[in-house]
This record gives sequence, C-alpha cells and structure tokens, in this order.
Amino acid sequence: MSDPQQSAQNSQMLQGEPSPEELEAAHAANEAEALDALAVAQAEIAALQAKNAELADQYLRAQADVQNARRRADEEVSKARKFAVEAFAESLLPVTDSLEAGLAVKDATPEQIREGAEATLRQLKSALERNKVIEVAPAPGTKFDPHQHQAISMVPADQEPNTVVSVLQKGYTINDRVLRPALVTVSAPK
Repeated sequence: MSDPQQSAQNSQMLQGEPSPEELEAAHAANEAEALDALAVAQAEIAALQAKNAELADQYLRAQADVQNARRRADEEVSKARKFAVEAFAESLLPVTDSLEAGLAVKDATPEQIREGAEATLRQLKSALERNKVIEVAPAPGTKFDPHQHQAISMVPADQEPNTVVSVLQKGYTINDRVLRPALVTVSAPK
C-alpha cells in the first residue's frame, strides 16, 4: 500500500484541506498580488505628488499675478490722481495766453478790451465743455430742481408755483455731478 505521508495527503485532500504545495503556491500568489497592489499604490502616490507640485506651482504663479495686477492698478490709480487735472489745465492754457496778450496791449480802447474779453470767455467756455463741465442756467418757467438749483428766495410771479423766475448765478455740472448749483429765485405758491 502507500506510505503514511501519502495517506496523510490523501486524507487532507479528502477532507478538503490544501496541501503544503498548494499553500505555498497560494502564499506566493498572495505575495505577487500584494506586490502588484503596492506598485499600483506607489504609482498613484507619485502621480498625486506630481499633481500636488503642479497645483502648488500654479497657485504661487496665480498669487504672483494677483500681486502684480494689484500693484499695477495701484500705480495706475496713483498716476490718474496725480495727472487727472493735466488735460483740464492744458485746455486752459490758451485762455491764459489770451488774457496775458490782452493785458500786454497798453493803449487798448474799451471796445477792444470788450472784444478780447468776449473772445477769452468763449475760449474758457469751450475748454470747460471739452472737459465735461456743463453750464446749468435754467430758463424762466423751468420747474425748480433741488438737485441742480438752489433757491435764494421765493417771489410772487405770474407763473406756476415752484418754477424758476430768474437766475442769479449759473451753476455747473461735471460728468452729470453738480459742481455748483444754479442760484435762482423761485415763484411762490399763490
């Protein structure tokens, strides 16, 4: 018959227990699977570390871009404040030249002085309009607007109540913002 070792193996097989060779093969397979899983995990870790480094670099670059943009914006605002009046001043230079030229004439007649003053006033008004400084001079009968007019007094008049009767001093707006309200007299209610 067979030896005792073989009979033990046969009884293990009959009982459903694996043989030592099968155990060793299973163990080797498990080790191979573990090594494969470890290699996959290490590859994933390496990929994630590379992605993390890339994102960190992108973040630092974005931070630098934001700081540069902020610095440039601050410089532009500073320059805008510093030179905001430059265009306005440049448009007033011809007015200054006209006034100086008028004062240089020693023997000017009153008519010449008036003509020079009128020409200079036209230059000044043109310079103001080019720089969006618009005159506010409401016509008589215009409805009183407290946003653009300042009522100095109320007078009895033959027109609707709360309308402009006369303008005592013109007002001005700059870019639709009141620089100085027009000083007006307003019709009193009857």
